[in-house]
Amino acid sequence: MAVDLRSALQDEAEEEERAVDGDAPAHHPAAPPDELFDLPTTVDPSYIISLIRKLLPPNQTYNSCSSGVDGNNSQKSSSDSIEEKRATLDNTRVQDSANDFAETMDVIDDNKESACEEGKVDGESGCGNGLPEASTLEEVWEGNGCILWDLAASQTHAELMVENLVLDVLLANLTVSQSTRVREICLGILGNVACHEVLVKSIVSTKGLIDAIVDQLFLDDTQCLCEACRFLSLAIQCNESITWAEALLPDHVLRRLVWIAENTLNPLLLEKSVGLLLTILENQQVASILLPPLIDIGLPNVLFNLLAFEMSQLTSEKNLERYPVLDVILRAIEALSVTDDHSDKISSNKELIGLVCDLVKLPDKVEIADSCVTAAVLMANIMSDVTDLAPVMSQDLPFLQGLLDILPFAANDIEARNALWSIIVRLLVHIKESEIGFSSLYQCVSVLASKCDMIEEDLLDHQTDSFIKHGSSEGCEIKPNVIMALKRIISILHQWKTLKDNAEENSLSEKHHVDGSLVDKLLHCCERYIKC
Repeated sequence: MAVDLRSALQDEAEEEERAVDGDAPAHHPAAPPDELFDLPTTVDPSYIISLIRKLLPPNQTYNSCSSGVDGNNSQKSSSDSIEEKRATLDNTRVQDSANDFAETMDVIDDNKESACEEGKVDGESGCGNGLPEASTLEEVWEGNGCILWDLAASQTHAELMVENLVLDVLLANLTVSQSTRVREICLGILGNVACHEVLVKSIVSTKGLIDAIVDQLFLDDTQCLCEACRFLSLAIQCNESITWAEALLPDHVLRRLVWIAENTLNPLLLEKSVGLLLTILENQQVASILLPPLIDIGLPNVLFNLLAFEMSQLTSEKNLERYPVLDVILRAIEALSVTDDHSDKISSNKELIGLVCDLVKLPDKVEIADSCVTAAVLMANIMSDVTDLAPVMSQDLPFLQGLLDILPFAANDIEARNALWSIIVRLLVHIKESEIGFSSLYQCVSVLASKCDMIEEDLLDHQTDSFIKHGSSEGCEIKPNVIMALKRIISILHQWKTLKDNAEENSLSEKHHVDGSLVDKLLHCCERYIKC
């Protein structure tokens, strides 16, 4: 057996070498000319099928070193079920999995020494002579699994894998394997399969797979939890979203999900878990099922606390890996702020409003540009609910300056830009230029003049769809909130110019100097766009 196997391995190595000479990856050998499969892929389908067979969970004899064990019934039943399904497929495409696993065992035996000698391994009971180390077996499994993980990113390959019972094989591993690495790879493959919406129905129809995947949320391994959250986020965005919502509905499952987000110290897992919550909130059908119990569990407060922590991290130290976390938390809060029955949980939280304002006012926004845009949209939603907030915020000129700083970052987001201008006009409406003192008016004009280029560039870059409506009988029309904002800026600048002239006559403007050329430039820009 070993001699024949070495010969077969040598032939396989020669095939791989020929594949390399033909500029094809050695581990992705080209399909032979007489291949029966008619698929648009450079990967031999039989190679993919062989990898699937190699992922079949071994019998208890192979993966346990416990003496006197007859075998695991659940493993046998899983393997038997898969073999029964395989028996219905073309024999040229699927061969007996037990023979394939035996081949894997022989490969290990030819390259590694036995893990168990005379019934003892490191002082523990052995599993007999001649059997591989569990770690070695897992390494072989891991190598095959990682190849399938990558291949599943292609829909053609993923369809072939599903057609050849990869879902049943993954279910068997999730059910019986005690290895977190094996579970992570299974979830990773499933996540890539779920990227192809046409295959999600196959996942749903595989009996027991939904429950097995949801059960992975109760693991304590960070990487497994990341992959579980990634998969569920993808699944909820597909046509089968209601099925997954119902799977997540049990109280202990939702509490576990919120607990993970609240307690993890790993930035990636925090991003993935909150990302899953965000996906739930953004899907109206799913949110109608899961949002009420999530609110009862205390989701809003959890999100507020997470935002407070990320803001403290942001102001105390520079940590690039936390920036995506900040953004996904803000997006989740923003999604919650537009829900009809629960928006008051956001708009009534003064601490949250303070945190959002602090983010908008940060001087260096380039690295957190997305978060700042999300914060502006969130603030626009809050101001729509809290009518008495705008008069208070209009006195906070650094906040107005921060909003103007965000304009360039929202250049390609119509919704965000509209939100920004809606806040700006709300603030400017409450600045009574004829009633405030010279010093206060100077501060306001200084902010506006210093952002003259940003305002002009924003208007210039978006003369079409985002701001201007075409096809009306009057030609072009700038959107109302922008028109009103520009009118308010013009009024403030005219008042400043009048008061400044009087102040100069009385020698009162020495400490209140604003570049007159910027004021004139901004004034001209606003007047020109109003006349559009």
